[in-house]
Amino acid sequence: MDLELTEEQKMIQKTAREFAQEVIQPLVEEAEKEEKFPLELFPQMGELGFLGIPFPEEYGGIGADKVTQCLFVEEISKVCAGIAASVDAHCDLALGAIYRFGTQEQKERFLIPGIEGHKIGALAITEPNAGSDVAALQSTAKRKGDGYVLNGSKLFITNGSIADFVLVLAYLDKSQGAKKGMGLFIVEKDTPGFQVTRKLKGKMGHRSSDTAELAFEDCLVPAENLLGGEEGNGFMQSLQTLLGARISQAVKTVAIGYAAFEAALTYAKERKAFGQPISQFQAIQFKFANMLTRLEAARTYAFKVAYMYSRKMPCLKEAAMAKLMACEAAQFATYEAIQILGGYGYVDEYPVERFYRDVRLSTITEGTTEIQCLIIARELGL
Repeated sequence: MDLELTEEQKMIQKTAREFAQEVIQPLVEEAEKEEKFPLELFPQMGELGFLGIPFPEEYGGIGADKVTQCLFVEEISKVCAGIAASVDAHCDLALGAIYRFGTQEQKERFLIPGIEGHKIGALAITEPNAGSDVAALQSTAKRKGDGYVLNGSKLFITNGSIADFVLVLAYLDKSQGAKKGMGLFIVEKDTPGFQVTRKLKGKMGHRSSDTAELAFEDCLVPAENLLGGEEGNGFMQSLQTLLGARISQAVKTVAIGYAAFEAALTYAKERKAFGQPISQFQAIQFKFANMLTRLEAARTYAFKVAYMYSRKMPCLKEAAMAKLMACEAAQFATYEAIQILGGYGYVDEYPVERFYRDVRLSTITEGTTEIQCLIIARELGL
């Protein structure tokens, strides 16, 4: 594995950092307070090519690899995890699924405008009574004429209320079980029978990310909107999509930890106690040493897995390990950052309070920490 970035990767990293600091940063305070994603960011990122980093040029993308995409994810996540979450849900989950499994017609209708930032996508799997246990989903799709009648509800869907289209996982035939009996359906926002029942507010973190509950009542979806055009592949398509997203999530999580680390380091160099900056006390220095060591290890491993994924190497276990490492390292870093700032870390006058809240979601989304451990154990043959 070559640890040196290419000139193209360095350029994208630099451009992403500048965009995050100059364009996203000024929007963060209001977006977090209003719990609303700044929609103007999608076409701006589309114009700069950020939304098409891993997709071929024939669809309007850049044609770069997963490592390059993760460099972009890292930079915007350091500035705002909530905004990064909505962008990741659009790119990794919605567009990623359509690129890997969609028909040519589906790619032209949804992938291309998605890369341009003119259409926003979402992936809807979780339900009120089914999260990690995908086989327990209750949503169904029954064939009727030239389409499918979709019924069910979905919960905690990122981009749910702002999406132009949502990929919905539902049972076609429960007797076939999850692995062979499901389908992913591309449901457009104006489809009769599809509605956003509520936008979720008051979240602990990721407040600038749109999260919603969706309902489908006798929602007629055209047959051409079945992802890939063949029945029974929805479960496999979802798992493969989540694999790529899990790697981005690991990088995003570590980035939050780094943001907390950097904020605490700046504070420690300026804050004085007993006649000197608190950064001069060994107890504080050891905190930084441990924070950085864990973050660097987690980041390096996450990018190693991104490298493996880009080269189509098997990495199911490794992706789970990367996310697990990232969660533990970032939670440790944000906890210590709060401790270093003391009372200032406990109020929203400083951003470490937000970083601490934001990082908590990392143990739940894209598969809980327990699910990652289960995947690792199974891959070990246990």
